[in-house]
Amino acid sequence: MMFVWWDDVADGPTNMATDEALAAESLRRDALLVRIYGWSTTTVSLGAFQPLGEARSVGEIAGVSLVRRPSGGGAIVHGSDLTYAAAVPKTHPWGAKPQSLYDAFHGAMRQALAAEGVAATLWPGGAAAPAEPQPFFCFDRRSQGDLVVLGDDAAPGGHGLKIMGSAQRRLEGVVLQHGSLLLGHNPDVAGRARHPGLADLPGMKALAGPRVRQLAERWLGLVAETWGVAPAYAGGRFGGPAGEIRERAARFLDDRWTGRR
Repeated sequence: MMFVWWDDVADGPTNMATDEALAAESLRRDALLVRIYGWSTTTVSLGAFQPLGEARSVGEIAGVSLVRRPSGGGAIVHGSDLTYAAAVPKTHPWGAKPQSLYDAFHGAMRQALAAEGVAATLWPGGAAAPAEPQPFFCFDRRSQGDLVVLGDDAAPGGHGLKIMGSAQRRLEGVVLQHGSLLLGHNPDVAGRARHPGLADLPGMKALAGPRVRQLAERWLGLVAETWGVAPAYAGGRFGGPAGEIRERAARFLDDRWTGRR
């Protein structure tokens, strides 16, 4: 079974704490759990291993709320995206190899977007060489399995428009994966912090409200179909055990966590 929660918007620390609680619940249930959610204000989520000093040097996000994810990858400006967290025990076939969970969710989204007339593809290349510095923002990076739309720069050397990326953290007994689908550019930031999304594609209408929900449900149905199960939509917000999220959120609010790198 794949259990799904469609949560309300929340601030950064609450969202990250809830995702950690989701991972703990996945281990308790021995099941694949998914949470779809939004952000109460434009927020930059910093990858677990990115230096805080690098974030402070990016003028385009000065004054924007900042939270450090428990997962890796590059920084993401949230607020105009569809964000998800997926958690699966390491004993699950998708938990054994990092790329398996990544490809399952991105491959299903590629199919779901095709119904919207968006021809996206999975990026075939590997990650950058260890000695090569990675761009600060997730959507300036390209890794195997990223979802991209190839346009005028589809010639050799072209990187296309990245519209979906994900990152993982392998915790004790469970894998937590964060991902973001860019629905459009974020008007609260500018310059290199503003990345185009689906609504910015030629001829593409903005996805909002019921259309976003429809896309997400089509996508999650395809994810579940890949595993041969049906998605079970849980009523209400994912809460986990009483007090657990509140306690976890305190860590994400702590400057010692944000500045740990």
